[in-house]
Amino acid sequence: MDLIFNKSTDSEHEIELDSYLISASWITRKAIAGRTVVFEVVTSFVGEGAKIKIKGKSENGLNLGKIKGKIKKNVYGGEFEIPADAELGDRVYFEVKLPQNDLEGESDRIPVFPPVRVFNLSWSAPEARRGDVLTLSADTSGMRDHTEVTLIIYEHDTDSAHDKIIELPAKVMDDRIEVRWEYEYHEDTDEIATQEELDRYGSQYNPPEYFFTVKVENTEFGREQESGLLEFKDCVEFTALDESGEPMKNRDYVLKFADGSERKGKLDNSGYVKITDVPPGAVEIEVPASEDNQNDDSESQPQQ
Repeated sequence: MDLIFNKSTDSEHEIELDSYLISASWITRKAIAGRTVVFEVVTSFVGEGAKIKIKGKSENGLNLGKIKGKIKKNVYGGEFEIPADAELGDRVYFEVKLPQNDLEGESDRIPVFPPVRVFNLSWSAPEARRGDVLTLSADTSGMRDHTEVTLIIYEHDTDSAHDKIIELPAKVMDDRIEVRWEYEYHEDTDEIATQEELDRYGSQYNPPEYFFTVKVENTEFGREQESGLLEFKDCVEFTALDESGEPMKNRDYVLKFADGSERKGKLDNSGYVKITDVPPGAVEIEVPASEDNQNDDSESQPQQ
């Protein structure tokens, strides 16, 4: 499509531009039975709103249907549904006509593949702590070895406004997907509402939970949390000091967690304690007055 203009530029000239059908191509490179395939038509100088007719076919006589539309900014895009009973190995294509411009053409041809399934999505453990390495796995069918997929981890939200945490690339091998992921909590636990705060609105404490999906081209499997929900478990570590900065040796303590539960115990000889597997969120620490000095005030401070 060469445009050559060799007339004088100091006066007006009327020129006629030819219309072109530049390309008719599939955006989706596989026609998977039971799924949609996306196409795009690119033109030049056909006019805004030019009518376009598209007919989907296959080499074995499969009829994908007809589509009518209008060109916008020299581009038209759409999709065809590949029947679930399409013959494997058949090749699909589409024909394009722009009747107002006297243009027509044909797309490239892509093969039909069996239906893709992703199932048995699961975590290697039901709970995660900071630094834990988890295995995300799923079984597949209808995909060749080395097929590239993406695992997407979401933080679950009861209102279905799930937050995307990370995307992990993977490949199918022997009809299976496995990815290892080191868990790290990225937000501040003090943003997690306590049960006391939620009681004002009639809600229930819910710790951070996660699910994952598997994205194969334009299809995302597992959006209904088929992987199950992975729960985040936190830990509490602190050293209690008195007003003079001395460790509160062997003193009793009470921890009050965001979910309304409590845990009691005794500090060590350095006033130190570390507790694992606690609900995430703000923690209130109380160290009651020692038995040796009943006049001491108890120490209480919130911790994150």
